[in-house]
Amino acid sequence: MSSIALNGIAKSWGDSTALHAVDLRIDAGSFCVLLGPSGCGKSTTLRILAGLETASAGRVLIDGQDVTDLPPARRGIAMVFQNYALFPHLSVADNIGFGLSVRRTPAAESARRLRETASLLGLETLLDRKPGQLSGGQQQRVALGRALVAQAKVCLMDEPLSNLDAQLRQDMRRELRELQQQLGLTVVYVTHDQTEAMSMADQVVLLNKGRVEQAGAPRDLYARPATTFAARFIGTPPMNLAALEDGRIAGSEVAAGVAGGTLGVRPEAISLAADGIPATVQSVEYLGADLVLRCAIGSQNLLVRMAGQHVAAPGDRVRLRWAAADAHGFDAGGRRLA
Repeated sequence: MSSIALNGIAKSWGDSTALHAVDLRIDAGSFCVLLGPSGCGKSTTLRILAGLETASAGRVLIDGQDVTDLPPARRGIAMVFQNYALFPHLSVADNIGFGLSVRRTPAAESARRLRETASLLGLETLLDRKPGQLSGGQQQRVALGRALVAQAKVCLMDEPLSNLDAQLRQDMRRELRELQQQLGLTVVYVTHDQTEAMSMADQVVLLNKGRVEQAGAPRDLYARPATTFAARFIGTPPMNLAALEDGRIAGSEVAAGVAGGTLGVRPEAISLAADGIPATVQSVEYLGADLVLRCAIGSQNLLVRMAGQHVAAPGDRVRLRWAAADAHGFDAGGRRLA
C-alpha cells in the first residue's frame, strides 16, 4: 500500500488554467474518487499523478518519494482507461500478460501471476478468447487484470465503467470495491457520476473549475456541504437552495431559521405536516419507491422526496416541515455558514 500527496499542483496551457494549486492527501489502502463535472480538472489531475502530463507547478509524492520528475514506468502505478485499450488480435491471457512480457518477467513468474489474476477476476475459462468475443463487463475485467497483474500498489482508474449499462455498472462498482479492499490497493478513481463516488469511496474529492471544492468522506459531503456547488452536486435529487430576503424565503413571509443569503435543505429532510409551512404542488415525479414533489413557497421552489405510495397532483395545497438541524445557511458567495 502506498500513500499519495499532491502539493500545490497546477497546470496551465498559455492563458488557460486547468488546475489551481491543488493540495491533496490520499491514505495508503484507501479508495479516493475525484468527482466533478466535465472540464473541472479531474482527468488532468490523474494524468499528472500518472506521469502522463507534466505539472506547471507543484510536487507529486508516492509513499513519501518525490516522483514529480519520474517517468510513468518508474512510479509503481497501474492504470485502467475508459476505453479498455485491449489488443483485438491477442487472447485474454496475452492481453493480461502483455506488460509482463514487455518487462521481461520470467516465464514461470508470469504464468503464476496470470493464474492468480484470472482466478481473482473469474476469467479462468476465457483466457483463450479474443476481446471481440467478450461482453463489456468481461472486457472491463481483462483491462483490470492487466493492471493488477503488475502488482502495483497504486491503481489509477479513469472513468472505467462509463461504457457499461446501468445494471452492469452497479455490479462492477461492488466488485471493484471488494477487490480493492481484498488486495489493499490505493485507488484513485475519476468519475462524473456522484452515485459511483458515494457508493465506492473512502474519500471524495469534489473538483470545480480546477480547484478542490470539498474533500472528505461521502457522508461529510452529503451532511455538511461546504458550498452551494457541493450541495447541488451531491445527492439525488440535489439539495434545495432557496433565496432569502431579510431572513425569509424570497416572496413569502416564512422565516428561514438560518443566516445568509441562501437556505439549503435536502428533499428527503422535508415531510408533510398539518402544522407545516403552506405550499402548492407544482409538479409530481413518480419513481416507484419514491415520489418527488416540486412545491412552491413564495417565489421559490422546493423538491420534496417521499414514499412512492403517496398520492399527489399539481395544484394540491400541502404543508411542509423540516427540522432546524436539517437547514443549511450559505453566504452570498455560496460558502457554508457555521
